[in-house]
Amino acid sequence: MRTIQEITEALPNLSTDELRHIERAIRDLYRARHETIIYDDDYGVWTEQDQNSVAAEVFESFDKAEN
Repeated sequence: MRTIQEITEALPNLSTDELRHIERAIRDLYRARHETIIYDDDYGVWTEQDQNSVAAEVFESFDKAEN
């Protein structure tokens, strides 16, 4: 099995159709695993983890602005 680094390095060499195929497969896996998906459309998936990550970045920027 390939490592995450190998997969990441291979992505730029794929066609747009191949990338879409992979993205669809990943979305299907999220659904099959019953992952918490907040937003799912043609543009991609927004998960609870994505939401928490962005919220943490926003609060960090607020903290920096206050100091």
